[in-house]
Amino acid sequence: MRGAALMLVLWLIVLLAALVGAFALSARIEYMQGRTLHAGVAAEQVARAGLEYAMTRVGDPDPRLQWSVDGRPHAWQFDGAEIEVRIVDEAGKIDLNGADARLLSALLRVLGSDPTEADAIAAAILDWRDADDMTQPQGGAEDPQYAAAGLPYGAKDAPFESVAEVLQVLGMTPALFARIEPHLTVHTGLPMPDTRFASGPVLQAVGVDPEPVLAAREQPASPQDALFVGAGSGTYSIDSHARLGDGRQAVLRAVVRTGASGLPGAAYTILRWEEGARPR
Repeated sequence: MRGAALMLVLWLIVLLAALVGAFALSARIEYMQGRTLHAGVAAEQVARAGLEYAMTRVGDPDPRLQWSVDGRPHAWQFDGAEIEVRIVDEAGKIDLNGADARLLSALLRVLGSDPTEADAIAAAILDWRDADDMTQPQGGAEDPQYAAAGLPYGAKDAPFESVAEVLQVLGMTPALFARIEPHLTVHTGLPMPDTRFASGPVLQAVGVDPEPVLAAREQPASPQDALFVGAGSGTYSIDSHARLGDGRQAVLRAVVRTGASGLPGAAYTILRWEEGARPR
């Protein structure tokens, strides 16, 4: 009888030890998750601070303090964190609703499409946004072509509302979209991009040698550099990359337009917003 009682006590001790161990492990895991979440949120907020600071520097009335909007990197330190910000004027991109087929095809060729594919997709982009149901002279795609491809939709016959919408255009693939997306916009309506702010592929597409332009952008902007400083359209793509002292990183990518958004205290309108923390 005493032996059975002793065994029962021993089993209870083992069970309690297991429960305490499980509780301690759970608490440790929650503590580590909390630290990770806190660090991630902190990194995201630092990246947000980079965007907010960039907006003040872009609009600074002093040319010596203005940040350029042609994609060159701008370094900034905030509360012990390192931040790199790149600002690109949307006017330097090719507008899906403003560009003609020739310019769109040229960009596609620069990015690796063969001439036949480039011409076909460029024409399909125009057919997607125009109001009629007639295909372009160089091909294109209206409702019958989408039906023949087995797609459950046809040409929109209305302007693009986002760059991502071009993924639905007949002939566009995810791989090609990943290459072309950084060079497109829907926020300017311009038939031609502003070469002062254009990327290398866009410069090539419009017939400008990109090497000297891109090399100049790697140098710090100066007050005398009127082509790059203080001449933006007011609509910008901003990439803010934050790195904390412990190595934690976060990236914020946004498209914003200067001017009040209707929210109290807002100095800009958000047109697109993507953010996320990165592990060390």
